[in-house]
Amino acid sequence: MTGFVHLGLLLIGSGCLLLLDRRFRLFFWRDPAAALVVTAIGLAFFLAWDVAGIAAGVFLRGESAIATGLVLAPEFPIEEPVFLLFLVQCTMVAYTGAARVLGSGSRGGQA
Repeated sequence: MTGFVHLGLLLIGSGCLLLLDRRFRLFFWRDPAAALVVTAIGLAFFLAWDVAGIAAGVFLRGESAIATGLVLAPEFPIEEPVFLLFLVQCTMVAYTGAARVLGSGSRGGQA
C-alpha cells in the first residue's frame, strides 16, 4: 500500500487546491471554460516536454518505495501526468491569487 503514497498525496494536494480555488473563485470557479483550455494547453506542453526529455535520455524514472511502479510508457510513471496536472493547477491558482491581491492593493483595497 505504501506504493501509492506519492500518487495519493498528489491527488490530495490537487483536491486542496480545488477547495482553495472554490473558496476564492480564482481559476476553475471563476471561468471554467477558460480554465479547462489553459489547463489542457499547459498539460499538453509539459507532457510533450517530458516525452522529448525521455526520448533524449534526459528524464529517467527512478525507483521509489512510495511510487506505484505503474508506467504509461517506458520511463513515464503514472504519477507524472497527475503531477503535471497539479503543477498547472497550482501555478494558475497562485497566479490568479497573486493578481487579485496585487490588483486589489492598487485600487484602494476594493475587491
